[in-house]
Amino acid sequence: MVKPGEGSKPSLNAEGTPTVIAVGASAGGLEALEQFFAQVPAVSGVAFVVIQHLDPHRQCLLPEILRRITPLSVIQACDHMKVEPNWVYVIPPNKDLSILHGKLQLLDPSTTRGLHLPIDSFFRALADDQHERAIGVILSGMGSDGTLGLRVVKENAGLAVVQAPDSAKFDSMPRSVIDAGLADVVAPPQQLWEKILAYLKHSPSGLYAVPDKILSLKNQSSLEQIVILLRERTGNDFSLYKKHTLYRRIERRMGLHQIDVIAQYVRYLRENHQELDLLFKELLIGVTSFFRDPAIWESVKSDAIPALFAKYPNGKALRAWVPACSTGEEAYSLAIIYKETLAASNCQQPFKLQIFATDLNQDAIIKARQGFYPANIAEDMSADRLSRFFTVDGDGYRIKKEIREMVIFAPHNVIMDPPFTKLDILCCRNLLIYLSQPLQKKLILLFHYALTNHGILLLGNAETIGGSNHLFTAIDNKSRLYRSISSPFSLDVDFPTKYFPVASMFEETDKKQLVANLQNLADQLLLQHYAPAAVLVNTDGDILYFSGRTGKYLEPAAGKANLNIHAMAREGLRHELISGLKKASSQVEAVHMSGLVVANDRGSQTINLLVKAISKPEALKGLLMVVFTDVAAPLAGRAASELPNAAQKLLETELLQAQEDLQSQREEMQSSQEELKSANEELQSSNEELTTSKEEMQSLNEELQTVNAELQTKIDDLSRVSNDMSNLLNSMEIATVFLDNALNIRRFTSPISHLFKLIAADVGRPLSDIANDLDYPELYQDAQEVLSTLVFVEKQVRARDERWFKVRIMPYRTRENLIDGVVITFIDISATKQLEAELRSTHERSA
Repeated sequence: MVKPGEGSKPSLNAEGTPTVIAVGASAGGLEALEQFFAQVPAVSGVAFVVIQHLDPHRQCLLPEILRRITPLSVIQACDHMKVEPNWVYVIPPNKDLSILHGKLQLLDPSTTRGLHLPIDSFFRALADDQHERAIGVILSGMGSDGTLGLRVVKENAGLAVVQAPDSAKFDSMPRSVIDAGLADVVAPPQQLWEKILAYLKHSPSGLYAVPDKILSLKNQSSLEQIVILLRERTGNDFSLYKKHTLYRRIERRMGLHQIDVIAQYVRYLRENHQELDLLFKELLIGVTSFFRDPAIWESVKSDAIPALFAKYPNGKALRAWVPACSTGEEAYSLAIIYKETLAASNCQQPFKLQIFATDLNQDAIIKARQGFYPANIAEDMSADRLSRFFTVDGDGYRIKKEIREMVIFAPHNVIMDPPFTKLDILCCRNLLIYLSQPLQKKLILLFHYALTNHGILLLGNAETIGGSNHLFTAIDNKSRLYRSISSPFSLDVDFPTKYFPVASMFEETDKKQLVANLQNLADQLLLQHYAPAAVLVNTDGDILYFSGRTGKYLEPAAGKANLNIHAMAREGLRHELISGLKKASSQVEAVHMSGLVVANDRGSQTINLLVKAISKPEALKGLLMVVFTDVAAPLAGRAASELPNAAQKLLETELLQAQEDLQSQREEMQSSQEELKSANEELQSSNEELTTSKEEMQSLNEELQTVNAELQTKIDDLSRVSNDMSNLLNSMEIATVFLDNALNIRRFTSPISHLFKLIAADVGRPLSDIANDLDYPELYQDAQEVLSTLVFVEKQVRARDERWFKVRIMPYRTRENLIDGVVITFIDISATKQLEAELRSTHERSA
């Protein structure tokens, strides 16, 4: 037997693991597996893991079958077995398979939910372990196992390969992946290895590619050109996304097209608009699932939502926003958690929750609105939750109406479009990790602006609020759950104004006016000349606010910008600040330090230092104020005695004059300040009103557009249903008339015109007013009787020209089982009556 990896020089990662190709199959998969592996050579340089739905009570013969058709070494997977190149590992019966650091892990299958999905389980583990080196292959099978797993593979920039449905004995599994828009390669099983090999040769993380060579071909110009092409094609700007994320997704597309140079890919994009659309969707792929990270949702249920209930004792219509909602799982999870929390709290107050869920991906929004999900979601929630909030629909589950109506879905760009405002909950998980640091900071400020005071912010596991501790307090740091707090300072929020170009210009004018704000200038002048210099810091020493001229005590450190007081303190202050901040944080009284000699540009300066922990107002609680006060250095005694009397008198006179001038300037400044303050208050009030009105209009416009998009989608759905019903009724060629509770005409089918002289304008008129060809004077009375007794009537009625009709009158029931009129159908039985008469005549003659 050939030893693992013998004769091959595979590309290994840092842990010595080769590229791993996971192959998932179910019903009809044996034939597809044989066709696939028959094309793989003995020295492939990769490892294969086969995940097939197996009978848990029978011995697995798959390894023996595969050994007959492939020169690769085939073995049944064992616990802690390290994967090696040129080997095939087959999952054992009645086991789940995972992988960690290149070693296979056997797990007992989960039976708590009655659904065993080993392909999804391993695909997810492979993506988490191997990232962009992961490759998933789906072959013939029933159901949708593998779809959710391949979504995680794609999110990690791996490759998704699918058997062509027309070549599969059972096409449910391949078609599920294709319908979800996840398939990178679709081909018959005997062609899949050739396509995978071509990808590996050109992928930066592939089998034969040289990553350093690919990296050297990257250049800023080509990336910027791709960003410009995407913006022109889609209207969305990816320039502030992390470059590493963009490169990974672009390189994956390059590998699929066997392009090695990014400049060549730019030319390919210019010539193929369809590839631009595919790249755009590639950049938007996000992993989502119901109740992802269950512990976090339990924290929302036990801490965050009950706190909102307690904040509003009289009840409230709560508002929530889920940006980057993808296909809706997270928004529906929030709605379900809210429903469960409300039921458990037994609140008597009127609470309801309106959720706005938005995403860039139009296709994802359409799917989210449908509220239909594959059977795999049973893995992500309890059976009780599944039965309470979902209904079985074919081979999947559909969200119930009470949850669906809580969520409004709409396309939205969180970077460019105005935000939703006055929010109580903002759930933005796993979006910030793809964005650059400056953009992350802007969005955190924007989220604080959008939230009400004490509103809830939920971020992803790898995301934090950064240096915004003055804007949010942690409810649960581990769960990335924060509560918004009001800020005493004016925040420079970069408010998106995509739909309001005039407002954007107005905003720039506001900023210029604020620069020239008279009150600010007066305050700065007073602080600079007559108030001691001070700074506001947090417990880590990060400076949040400067007051007065602090340059004599603090200076920027060389290198990367750092606004930490310990890094900026001048010589003579550093050790004292460390001890002072630590001591002040643990006591109520202020810490005083006198006679400190601080080095400055002119030599040294004696100062007094005060450090005080702030307890009020609530918004500043937990911060510390550091105050610097200059101390005049006394003249040496001998030097003072040696001054001539005349010079001393002159100095005293000049000092007195300076004091008088200073007092006069102070009085004039106070008078001017009062006048300026009064005028500025009026200007500021007008400015704030205009700014508030502008922002409310932007937010309202965004909400109206969102609701309009939702309503337009419903109108389109109703229109399609109406067209389907009209075509169905007309194609049956059965004369039918629908009457309301007053027996007025509501609707009718085309064949009714052969009996009643009806036109479109007759809708709304009583049926008794319409002339007809029937010998049926009791029609109107029978319709009234059916409406009152709910017992249907069926009669054979004669019409002119010797035509006969079977008339059936039935109650009209709505979906809510309410009676809302009657339905009358007329079935032509003339041929039957004629045949009956002929048979009767024949019988009489024979008698």
